[in-house]
Amino acid sequence: MARVTKDTTIGEVIQIDAGVIPILMGAGMHCVGCPSSAGETLEEAAMVHGIDSDMLVEEIQSYLQSLG
Repeated sequence: MARVTKDTTIGEVIQIDAGVIPILMGAGMHCVGCPSSAGETLEEAAMVHGIDSDMLVEEIQSYLQSLG
């Protein structure tokens, strides 16, 4: 299983599993389809949206672990 960190870009996370898109959108990151967001790290995106990056990464990791 891929390891996601705060330094993982949005584009990389989506390549790992597109199922994370609803998680990102649920966190207010409606820009996930924008080409420029693909190069942003989860930490950078969380900061811009006022979200705790550690909690976001934890939620993404939990989702990925649930896939087996």
